[in-house]
Amino acid sequence: MSFRLQPAPPARPNRCQLFGPGSRPAIFEKMAASAADVINLDLEDAVAPDDKAAARANIIAATHEVDWGNKLLSVRINGLDTPWWYRDVVDLLEQAGPRLDQIMIPKVGCAADIYAVDALVTAIEAAKGREKRISFEVIIESAAGIVNVNEIAAASPRLQAMSLGAADFAASMGMATTGIGGTQKDYYMLHEGARHWSDPWHWAQAAIVAACRTHGVLPVDGPFGDFSDDEGFRAQARRSATLGMVGKWAIHPKQVALSNEVFTPSDEAVTEAREILEAMAAAKARGEGAAVYKGRLVDIASIRQAEVIVRQSEMIAG
Repeated sequence: MSFRLQPAPPARPNRCQLFGPGSRPAIFEKMAASAADVINLDLEDAVAPDDKAAARANIIAATHEVDWGNKLLSVRINGLDTPWWYRDVVDLLEQAGPRLDQIMIPKVGCAADIYAVDALVTAIEAAKGREKRISFEVIIESAAGIVNVNEIAAASPRLQAMSLGAADFAASMGMATTGIGGTQKDYYMLHEGARHWSDPWHWAQAAIVAACRTHGVLPVDGPFGDFSDDEGFRAQARRSATLGMVGKWAIHPKQVALSNEVFTPSDEAVTEAREILEAMAAAKARGEGAAVYKGRLVDIASIRQAEVIVRQSEMIAG
């Protein structure tokens, strides 16, 4: 272990982030009543240019009028390459109620992008006397973003989460696909005449997880476009969870339950994790550095893995 320890990520449930356009206020109450841990109200891709101002006003009103319960309330602003983003930030920070928790910054390409938003947010918070400090989530959606992912993860103490935006990322990379997440039909290997589909997003997800874990940020998997394919969603979510991601986006309400299912530790997994901790505690009492649990060796590294599962379970329950 390095002398410089990895900081702990924010202690918050983040199994599912449910997205909805700010131009459709009729669905806000349903989103608030959902089982998603995080609500992302969108001002960017899901909102037409002529509807940006109205969507912004709808979201500001919803921070005052809708009961969001214990959910984390986040708003995706427009990209820094558009004429709308500064007004998104100014109006949200000046007019939204204290229930606003987070701003999601799309298409981040370098640390300077975060600095620009942070400077504006900090100035408005000071001017308006906002007591709750707004947190950030960023989306990696470009070749530049993945190249600079480590410096982006370290860019601001406000940064709590980072997601992969598969569609724009694929376009930036020049990938020959129109699919949003999941396996792609032409990305396969041949073995004895049979096709085996691998995951074209794996390397980018792994890079995001490594950067996030280094700097105490939550790594989150992005959208899965085919909301009619439950098993495809589950498969990608399980791969993401195995890599170390803590949750996934839902672009359709039916995906909320699927995401929660995958990213909630099973009773069996929690029981096994607790038993491993107990076995290691008994070994320590005997002056031993390892133990045998169900026929396999467990040691200090096993403790760290088991503690992650137990902490996640307790956080969700709490």
